[in-house]
Amino acid sequence: MSNDTATAEAAGPAEAAPPVAEPIPHGLGVSLPPADARAKTEGTFPYAADLWAEGLLWAAVLRSPHPHARIVSIDTTHAREMPGVRAVVTHEDVPGAVLHGRGRADRPVFASEVVRHHGEPLAAVAADHPDTARMAAAAVIVEYEVLDPVIDPEQAFEAAPLHPDGNLIRHIPLHHGDPDAAGEIVVEGLYRIGRQDPAPIGAEAGLAVPRPDGGVELYLASTDPHGDRDAAAECYGLTPEQVKIVVTGVPGATADREDQGFQLPLGLLALKTGCPVKLTATREESFLGHAHRHPTLLRYRHHADAEGRVVKVEAQILLDAGAYADTSSDALAAAVAFACGPYVVPNAFIEGWAVRTNNPPSGHVRGEGAMQVCAAYEAQMDKIAKKLGLDPAEVRLRNVLATGDVLPTGQSVTCPAPVAELLQAVRDFPLPALPKDTPEDEWLLPGGPEGAGEPGAVRRGVGYGIGMVHMLGAEGADEVSTATVKVQDGVATVLCAAVETGQGFTTLARQIVQDTLGVDDVQVAPVDTDQPPAGAGCRGRHTWVSGGAVERAAKMVRTQLLQPLAHQFGMSTELLQIADGKITSYDGVLSTTVAEALDGKELWATAQCRPHPTEPLDATGQGDAFVGMAFCAIRAVVDVDIEIGSVRVVELAVAQDVGRVLNPAQLTARIEAGVTQGVGIALTENLRTPRGLIRHPDLTGYALPTALDTPDIRIVKLVEERDVVAPFGAKAVSAVPVVASPAAVASAVRAATGRPVNRLPIRPQAAVVTAN
Repeated sequence: MSNDTATAEAAGPAEAAPPVAEPIPHGLGVSLPPADARAKTEGTFPYAADLWAEGLLWAAVLRSPHPHARIVSIDTTHAREMPGVRAVVTHEDVPGAVLHGRGRADRPVFASEVVRHHGEPLAAVAADHPDTARMAAAAVIVEYEVLDPVIDPEQAFEAAPLHPDGNLIRHIPLHHGDPDAAGEIVVEGLYRIGRQDPAPIGAEAGLAVPRPDGGVELYLASTDPHGDRDAAAECYGLTPEQVKIVVTGVPGATADREDQGFQLPLGLLALKTGCPVKLTATREESFLGHAHRHPTLLRYRHHADAEGRVVKVEAQILLDAGAYADTSSDALAAAVAFACGPYVVPNAFIEGWAVRTNNPPSGHVRGEGAMQVCAAYEAQMDKIAKKLGLDPAEVRLRNVLATGDVLPTGQSVTCPAPVAELLQAVRDFPLPALPKDTPEDEWLLPGGPEGAGEPGAVRRGVGYGIGMVHMLGAEGADEVSTATVKVQDGVATVLCAAVETGQGFTTLARQIVQDTLGVDDVQVAPVDTDQPPAGAGCRGRHTWVSGGAVERAAKMVRTQLLQPLAHQFGMSTELLQIADGKITSYDGVLSTTVAEALDGKELWATAQCRPHPTEPLDATGQGDAFVGMAFCAIRAVVDVDIEIGSVRVVELAVAQDVGRVLNPAQLTARIEAGVTQGVGIALTENLRTPRGLIRHPDLTGYALPTALDTPDIRIVKLVEERDVVAPFGAKAVSAVPVVASPAAVASAVRAATGRPVNRLPIRPQAAVVTAN
């Protein structure tokens, strides 16, 4: 035995070395977890519904039970006299602008002469208890002269004006190419898309607190705080500086989150009572108040040659905007511009209209306009394939768009457009096993072994959907965002009014600063309107515009950090790099840590990001209206019981054009969520409004897909071809899967049944195959 061994034995067993801490991943390209994930999972994250203030009053809103009626009188006497009631407000109590609206100010804060949709606000009450407030709202006596509602958008052209601005909100005639062009074959179709509700996980809630200067602070889950502030200030007769909006936690947003008709009465009551006022909407009120996806009627005629190449597309698109304009003009522009899809179409003649009806309001929901036309043009591609006896994927491949091609609007596609690559990826991905090959999965068949269906009646179908969306605002919208980055005591803080709606902006902002400055500890400040505006949280704009502003500000701070070191060593800052918390020079002469370079310093910079300008579509639908575009291809596999019409989506294979992956986990989650929302559009979600009345405005009557309804989602390819005009080269990822997946599911059901499937959601009778 050696002396070394004896010594070791005498000393006893050696202590285990402490584990080496794994470095926490940071920076762009890694799956950095959200900073608020723990608070949300533990239920401690502050949402508007959780807020409280000393001396709090509760609000309730009286809404119209009729879709169309003339208001004869409004009597608030009984409500005002109820014990505990502190204020009742109607149209007579609005001190400023009586109209508001996101796209166009055409909607009254409170109806005064006529109600134009079911659920329109007429009065609001503040009381010392929520039950008292609701009873007082119900005690407001309104005498109506009920009118016949206009519920068919086709009737709106001939009906008496429902609004002083008329029934037609916008008409876009798009003319591109030769009107006399014709193909060897012609296919036609009439398609209908239902009304989808964004169905946020949390209903609207808010708190209004009066200020000593006569102004008011609103605590809301707003996705466009500066837009909401300006609308509120006009309504209250105040300057924008007298109204402050503080953004609370947003409990889910697949559209513009807040109904302004919900927010505005809240502040009015706070100003009138001089007390904090809280309003938490019921799920029914949420369904009645916020905007929905535009129900759409589409007529299509495609001309193609004998090889399946499209020669001409003719289409008519009619959007039901409901009672007010909202963002219908934007939705129509997208629908008309993308009416031919991501295909080369040399000749296109599209007519688009958005009209008012007495149906519930329509507005911005993911992929608005683009989703509706995708369902129609993909059905047309299936018809071309069937008529020519060709494979549906092959027909699409012969027509797909590529970078450098021209849209029917005359705009050249300058961004990466790898549509063929996406389609080939999903087409070539292995198909899932048939149920007969895996009998233990027999329960997954539509109806199941114990259900009404029979396995022998099940048919499998495979279909395709290729979608495209535009990013950011369009037609001359001024897209700009401002951000400030501060570094002090080794901690970086980002100030930007970009609202975190679940899209992951706060995580992205942290990653940008970590990547640029080498600082691990990055905080993102809460959002309020004291900060410069960043715009609405939709169409991927915060990844592009707000992320770009954060990057520019961080780079300015980086220059401030490196300049003294560069000057000391007689070199430019471009010759220094920051990586893994260290600053090094190209030649290795300089090597120090970021912490040492920051010691005792406070650095900050403010920057803006504004993409290149766009232009409105002209009188013939021509113009460079869009900043950028994103594309997605989806292959759907479905099982259909052709006797009872039940449909189960087995698998959705997804290939998407993402530009650059900034956070793999977040990107995957966003794509899966978008696909699932699209499955809801395809199969279950339809807010029914017989005679303009919302039937079953709750989550028991509105069939959202659950985790059990979600199919296997296979992300088979992510094309990272960077868009050179976008910060980081990244593209928006949430909306385009919503656009493509309903079309893919419908295509698969057509393949399984041979039925035309021209309506979404797909009704059981549309999937039933009767024996000859």
